[in-house]
Amino acid sequence: MALTFDPFREMDRMAARLLTSGGTERSSSWMPMDLYRAGDHYIVNVDLPGVDPGSIDLDVDANTLTIQAERTIGAADGAQWLAQERPAGRYMRQLGLGNDVDLERIEATYEHGVLMLTIPVAERAKPRKISVEQRDRRSELSTGGAGETADATPSSESASTGA
Repeated sequence: MALTFDPFREMDRMAARLLTSGGTERSSSWMPMDLYRAGDHYIVNVDLPGVDPGSIDLDVDANTLTIQAERTIGAADGAQWLAQERPAGRYMRQLGLGNDVDLERIEATYEHGVLMLTIPVAERAKPRKISVEQRDRRSELSTGGAGETADATPSSESASTGA
């Protein structure tokens, strides 16, 4: 025989609803996510199984990304629930983004119940090489001995002694 009503489970659900945003918005714990950096992008994967893609709402305000989604559980009219463990309702999660991301080029895709956000790193924050300029010091000394120049012509004294 299936137990149709578990008072302890219902108390847990009610307490969770009351402790998360006044019972109107669900907690972010239903929206588990992974966040990692791959090259010059951050990747955020958010689990949203059973969510209608049209209900997903993404907003960026200043440096805060807000993800909202709604999940509805459909049942035939007049159906008697024997168990209802899958959460339904409107869910919200906010992520603080740093100054080093390109907010204008964020991309989002939804496939197989996973929302994937690709957040590019801003050009100013990407690692870059700094070239080292080498400056040669020009020598003022000639290739000859001290005080002499390499292109010296014979002096008038040496030219006159030979005659």
